[in-house]
Amino acid sequence: MEFDIDLIRRYAAENRIKFGRASSKAVIGKVIASKPEYRGRIKELIRVIEEVVDEINSMSLEEVGRYWSPTEKKKVKEEFKLPPLPNAVEGSVATRFAPNPDFVLHLGSLRPLILSYEYAKMYKGRFYVRFEDTDPKTKKPEPEFYDAIKRDIEWLGIKPYKYVYQSDRLHLYYDVARCLIEKGMAYVCLCGREEFKDYVYSGRACPHRDQAVETNHELFDKMLSGYYGEGEAVLRIKTDLGHPNISVRDWPGLRIIDTSKYPHPRKGDRYIVWPLYNFSCAIDDHVMGITHVLRGAEHKVNEIKQEYIFRYMGWNIPEYIHHGRVAIPEGILSKSKILKGIREGIYTDIDDPRLATIAALRRRGYHPKALYNVILKTGVSLSNTTIDFSMLAAENKKIIDKDANRYYGVREPKNFNIYLESDVEVRIRLHPDFPDRGYRIFHMKRGVNKVFIDFDDIHNLTLGKSVRLIGLGNFIVSDDGLRFLNNDVSWAKENGLPFIHWIPSGYIYKAEFLYPGKLYRGYVERGLEEVDVDRVVQLERLGYFRIDYKDGYIRVVFAHK
Repeated sequence: MEFDIDLIRRYAAENRIKFGRASSKAVIGKVIASKPEYRGRIKELIRVIEEVVDEINSMSLEEVGRYWSPTEKKKVKEEFKLPPLPNAVEGSVATRFAPNPDFVLHLGSLRPLILSYEYAKMYKGRFYVRFEDTDPKTKKPEPEFYDAIKRDIEWLGIKPYKYVYQSDRLHLYYDVARCLIEKGMAYVCLCGREEFKDYVYSGRACPHRDQAVETNHELFDKMLSGYYGEGEAVLRIKTDLGHPNISVRDWPGLRIIDTSKYPHPRKGDRYIVWPLYNFSCAIDDHVMGITHVLRGAEHKVNEIKQEYIFRYMGWNIPEYIHHGRVAIPEGILSKSKILKGIREGIYTDIDDPRLATIAALRRRGYHPKALYNVILKTGVSLSNTTIDFSMLAAENKKIIDKDANRYYGVREPKNFNIYLESDVEVRIRLHPDFPDRGYRIFHMKRGVNKVFIDFDDIHNLTLGKSVRLIGLGNFIVSDDGLRFLNNDVSWAKENGLPFIHWIPSGYIYKAEFLYPGKLYRGYVERGLEEVDVDRVVQLERLGYFRIDYKDGYIRVVFAHK
């Protein structure tokens, strides 16, 4: 029997392209996995593989590409290609993502964030993050959320051209307000809330709409000086009083907030006149040179309002590109529910594994590229998109699997005696595809050994039944424990034996297994204590976990199967 040289050369070329230099050890593992019949001629095989590896390593990468090409990688990139933006000029495109720092980012935040950033990169333009923090009362910004949002954005690999804070720009909004007053397009309204509602619902002008420009300037100065209290004066933008959407009719641009009661986290009580969303958003989009705005379809009414500012000021209106909402069926996204849950002790914090916050996904071991890829796959579409955790898990697995070494973990375990006929050295690869990473090694003695088994496997250990302890052998369950039968994997498969992971008593390390809404205690292999916090590992048959904490015990957080 001749060896399949084309197969060996393909694996050697793949290893060279992926890692810069092909490794004989890595290629041997791949070849044996594909051609198990070669095991009986391992010495000859090693010589052949070494010759092929030397040949591949001596070639240029261009020559190596004849034998293996990363077609899957190319396919993914093509799949994620975004459609062109309307009226976009390379080098001139500017986009923005505008979070309110009253909470952290979650999965629902990612679509406008990632799409805006990717389009700016695509056109060699600028991408801004603008903190819309001009409501110190109803949607009060919190200092920790500014930093948390930055941390999430940078963890995703996004590098903004600049961070902008609207709370630093109040004088800009005041200047535009004065300009609109001068043009006769804005006025100070002193009507009560219910009184104005009566006027606007009937399509009639309130008594202040046609007051003199000089009067409006005077009243606006009084607003800024503190003459009026909260709710007593509002700067309104003149629009169409017959507009079919009542909220568009003379919408409010600036209002008074009592910052002695509701201080701003960055400005304290220095200002009392604050812009509403549509006023500050339109002004900033112009001043920052934003050319394309990507946001949810629910903002269409806001665009109608903002266009009044653009027209009155003689500014160019940005291109608006809409996308549908993102639904996360299994994710908890509501800010009020989450914060209430934290206060009541239902959730530990914003990174509780039950949540769909970016902090929670990061803690669970999701790779930023996995989140990125799922969003890019949804693209720009007006239709609503559903992202479930199975999609995220499938994308994440593609990315983390090759780096996640394998270990055993047992939750709420029970110990059993096993009986061996001789001393055994159990050698299990740290990763099945990368033998060069080494092995986990358990030394088992002849006679009685104590092992720990996961609670979910206890039902398989019924008297007279047989099971396979992975990597060790096949055992029959007796009155006093598990007795060795044989080490034939094929026999175990043919007879339908349950495959069970286990840890010998001399190799255990205390552990907590944190799942969404559940906590188990148990053990992991002692070798896991050498692995750094934040690394993702696969606990065989349990799934992928991120190492969350180490100090006398290890806490691992479940990512997915």
